[in-house]
Amino acid sequence: MIRIGWFSTGRGEGSRGLLRLVQDQIAQGELDAEISFVFSNRAPGEQEGSDEFFRLVRGYGLPVKTLSSMEFRRARGGRFAAHREEYDSQVLDLLGGYEPDVCVLAGYMLILGKELCRKYPFLNLHPALPDGPIGTWQSVIWELIEKRATKTGAMIHRATEEVDRGPVVSYCTVSIDGEDFRPHWDSLGEDGAARVKEEVGEDFPLFQLIRREEYRREPFLLLETLRAVAAGKVRVGGGRLLDDLGKDLGVTTPEGLCLDGEVERALRENEAS
Repeated sequence: MIRIGWFSTGRGEGSRGLLRLVQDQIAQGELDAEISFVFSNRAPGEQEGSDEFFRLVRGYGLPVKTLSSMEFRRARGGRFAAHREEYDSQVLDLLGGYEPDVCVLAGYMLILGKELCRKYPFLNLHPALPDGPIGTWQSVIWELIEKRATKTGAMIHRATEEVDRGPVVSYCTVSIDGEDFRPHWDSLGEDGAARVKEEVGEDFPLFQLIRREEYRREPFLLLETLRAVAAGKVRVGGGRLLDDLGKDLGVTTPEGLCLDGEVERALRENEAS
C-alpha cells in the first residue's frame, strides 16, 4: 500500500473531482493506497470554492493541513516568489509528522521550491503530451490550435524546479483530428489562431472541444498512474524514476508509460456506471 500526500488549492469542481475519484477507488478496494494528509495553500473561510473542498475532505475523514499563501504574502509584502522558500519551509514544518511515499499536485496553484521538491516525490498532472507545450492549459490549447496539431493528451511527471519539464512517469493521448473536430479546424481560415483568439477567445468551439477531450481523461490518467505506482510498475522515490525491474525509467522508457488502454477502459467504465 502506498501513502499519498495530496496538495491542492481546492479552487473548484475539478479539484474536488480528482480527490473524489481517487478516494472512492481507495474505499472500494480498487486502489491499494491511503491518502495520509491533504494540504492546501488556502485557509478555511478564504474562498467558497476551497471551503467546499475542505468539506469534502472532512467528509472523508482525512487529515487536512492549511497555510494561507495569501496571508503569508500579505504579511511579508512584495512578490510571493521572493519568499517561496520560506513559505515551503513552513509547509515542511507543518507536515513534519507525515512520510508519504508519493505526493500528488491536484490543482495546487503554487510553484514548488527546491526544498519541497527534494523532500517529497511529487507527481504533477500537465495537460499536454511529453513533447508538447508547457504553461497553463489555456496556453497549451492555443499553441495546439496555432500549430494545427492532430493529437494531444496529458502526462504525469515528477515535479522539479523546472516547471512542467520533470521526468515523465506516464501519459495518454487523444486525437483532435476526427470527424467532430474537422469542421472547427476548417473554420480557422488562413488567419489561424490569432484571429479567433482575439475575436472569439475561449468560446471558440474548437478550443472548447479540445479542452473537453483532455479534461475527460486527466482524472483517469492520475488514477491509473497511482495504480501503476501501487503495483510497483514504477517507483518514484530516491530522486529517480525506476521501472518494475529497478532500472532507470528515464533510460528504458524516457517518454513514460503509455496508459492509453487503461485510461480509455476506466473512462468507459465510469461513463457506463
